[in-house]
Amino acid sequence: MSMVDRFAFVLIFFPCLAACNQVDNNTRLSNQNTSLDMTTSGQTTSLKFLALGDSYTIGESVPEEDRWPVVLANKLTVSGLPVEKPEIIATTGWTTDELKKGIKEASPKGKYDLVSLLIGVNNQYRGYEMAVYEEEFQELLDVAIAFADNNPSRVFVVSIPDYAVTPFGLDKDPEKITREIDQYNKINRSLAERSSVRYFNITGISRQASTDPELVAGDGLHPSGKMYHQWVDHILLGVKEMPR
Repeated sequence: MSMVDRFAFVLIFFPCLAACNQVDNNTRLSNQNTSLDMTTSGQTTSLKFLALGDSYTIGESVPEEDRWPVVLANKLTVSGLPVEKPEIIATTGWTTDELKKGIKEASPKGKYDLVSLLIGVNNQYRGYEMAVYEEEFQELLDVAIAFADNNPSRVFVVSIPDYAVTPFGLDKDPEKITREIDQYNKINRSLAERSSVRYFNITGISRQASTDPELVAGDGLHPSGKMYHQWVDHILLGVKEMPR
């Protein structure tokens, strides 16, 4: 994710990743009064999932199967709620304005049963104005809701993890990083709640890396597969309970 323009200077060596896999739209859920359900007249329905973000969503430094949107889709499927392979629009180093451009260029088609949004760490890393983040995050949230057939109950926001506890962050100004990440998360949480969008706070999980180095990927900055699985364990039930 990362965020951090992938070690800014050093980071030029990591190619920007963006995965955008389009799949057929089977049956779209419409009843907003019940929980997500994959059965209709005995037929199984696979949900379409669009994940929007940066390196945290594309899973920088972990295998594809450990990307949290992929882990979530697989665990939902195993639990009896079939989900197609997630369509991911995310690239390491993206800020809110770059995600907006990336979405426009990818031009995803169709309506989605689930849409996630996780973005902002690179705004913080580059020192962008928080007022700009607030404006652009709201714009992205509106786009996410539009992709969900204008149904905010199908959209969820994931908080920004705190990279201050990673080896990379500890070499910067960890206290400043943590303080600003909290401020950014206060903004995105407020906007999510105002838009009636579900919010999942995984920041506390990310801070456990201060005592568990296995939660950090080999690059010393991004979450490991182990951490992404913990994120999913935290949000899985909530996603299953989201009205459709």
